[in-house]
Amino acid sequence: MKELKTILQVAMSVVVITTLSGCSQKFQDVKDTMSLAVFGHEDIELNANQINDLPYASLYAKVEGSGQAFLVLGYANASFSNLPDGIDNHQLKWLSANKEMLVTEHGRITKTVNLLSGNLEASYSHQADPVALGLLKNSTPRVWKRKVDWSPGYHTGYLLESRFELQGENTLMINEKPVETLHFIEYVSAPDLDIQFTNHFWLQPLSGHVVASTQTPAPGLPKIDITLLKPFAVGAK
Repeated sequence: MKELKTILQVAMSVVVITTLSGCSQKFQDVKDTMSLAVFGHEDIELNANQINDLPYASLYAKVEGSGQAFLVLGYANASFSNLPDGIDNHQLKWLSANKEMLVTEHGRITKTVNLLSGNLEASYSHQADPVALGLLKNSTPRVWKRKVDWSPGYHTGYLLESRFELQGENTLMINEKPVETLHFIEYVSAPDLDIQFTNHFWLQPLSGHVVASTQTPAPGLPKIDITLLKPFAVGAK
C-alpha cells in the first residue's frame, strides 16, 4: 500500500509538471526522473549527464536533518516584488514527488509547502531584497528589513533585520564541475524574539546570480541547503 501511494504521488506530480511547464518529454522519462525527487533519509545524487539531459531546471535541496533531494522546476510565475525595471523577476516553484515545494526568487526562499519540519508561509517587505537587486552592485543596500509568517504555530508579521557582508572567494563543486563563487553572509536578527541566525549565499562573480545557499526560512525552522544544478532560462519551454 505504501509503494502504491508513492507511485500515485509521483504520477500526480508528473501530470502537473508536464501540463504547466509545456515540456514535451515522454511521460515515462518524466516519471522516472520525478521518482528521484523525494525528501527522505538518503541523499539523492544524479550524474552530470542525467542533469544536463533533462529539459527543465533543477536543483538539490537538503533540509537539516534529512537527506538531499532532487527537485525540478514546476512553475515559473511573474513575481510582484518591488524591483526596479530591467530586472527579470520570476517566482520559481520547485517540486518533489511527494508534493513538497520550495518557492524562490533570485535564489531567496520566499515560501515552502508541505515540509514536515515546518513552513515559511510568507515573506514580504516594502524594500527590495538586496539578493534580488544584486549583492555585487555598489548601489545595493547592505541592510534590509522584512516580515515573515511561518508554521507550526500562529507566527505572523515578525520583523527580520538583515546585514550583508562579503566573505571572499570559494570554489564549489556543482554538477561535477568546479565553480568559482563569491561568498556572502546575511546576518539576521528577529528582535521581538531575541533570535539571531545567518544565511549564506554563493554568487557567480560575473553575473551575481546565486548558485548555492544555506538559508533559515524563519526563526526556529531548520536550515535548507540549495545547490542550483540547471538554472531557469527566461522564455524556455
